[in-house]
Amino acid sequence: MKHWTMVAGAALAVSTATVAAPALASSQTAPTASSQTALPALSRTAPLASSRTAPVAGAVYLGYRGSKVEVLTHRRGWSSLAMGGGALTGQFSASPDGKRIAWIDDKNRLHVKSAGGDRVIAKDALYVGPCVTPAWTADGKRIAYPKKGTATATTVIVVGADGRNAVDSGKTIGVCHLTWSANGRTLAGYAGDTRGVYLLDTRLRTSAKARGIKLANHVESLSPNGSRVVVNAIGANAEGGDGSWPLFTNPSIYETSTGRKIPIPVKGRLLGARYLNDGRLAVRVKGAAANTLVILNASGKELQRVTEPARAKNLGLLNVLG
Repeated sequence: MKHWTMVAGAALAVSTATVAAPALASSQTAPTASSQTALPALSRTAPLASSRTAPVAGAVYLGYRGSKVEVLTHRRGWSSLAMGGGALTGQFSASPDGKRIAWIDDKNRLHVKSAGGDRVIAKDALYVGPCVTPAWTADGKRIAYPKKGTATATTVIVVGADGRNAVDSGKTIGVCHLTWSANGRTLAGYAGDTRGVYLLDTRLRTSAKARGIKLANHVESLSPNGSRVVVNAIGANAEGGDGSWPLFTNPSIYETSTGRKIPIPVKGRLLGARYLNDGRLAVRVKGAAANTLVILNASGKELQRVTEPARAKNLGLLNVLG
């Protein structure tokens, strides 16, 4: 089996991608990072879900059209933003509202594309392959991106979406598909090989390995306080590697400090799972004519079921909107 190997800031080996097993929602103390060992607890700053939480009202989706990417947002109707061409390798991510796309070109430049145009906001991004993507904070105000360089662990820069106030936020081995916690403190990403998933505490500027995850080829979501992570885990005999954003994954959720795997109490074929900013978990379930979003609270109790538009059936899910 081949896997990505991140060495000296570059991906050296590549093959294909696969899937894994289920998991649940978050409410407990969170991990920070401490070198390469155990994860100490973070204070909880994000609110937790309750039955009084506003219902889900829309979602942001992803589709591919040849060499182009299309981000589609559905909330009482559809809107879309497309981009792509020869300079796009897959190093992109959509803002939480779906109105902007951050992407890295082959000249190491970080762009923000919107309906108003395309703007370069940094010129020191790591250009290496599809999985090394920038990541938006939950409020859409800041973007984390891997910085080009030669170190084994890659420096992560956090910059305003307007290109201002760039901050060196520490180094991590896990720079593939970086994902923020909603409280704006922790980034999760996988190493692209057998080293697993790592969490970067952007305040302490330290990185630690999440326990329990031996192999993964996608990080889909991180709980608001960073205590649980949704990944596409793969087995030792599965095909390894990575690509751009997958349209569907079979989600596994792990408690990052203990490695405990949390079962998802939802029946059917699961196509992904994403944490909302308040701690609810949206589980996507395959349907015949349309897929369904099942919304769970932090205890795993079902709060809501939302039938997605039929148009979204074969699109990837990027974000769930309240």
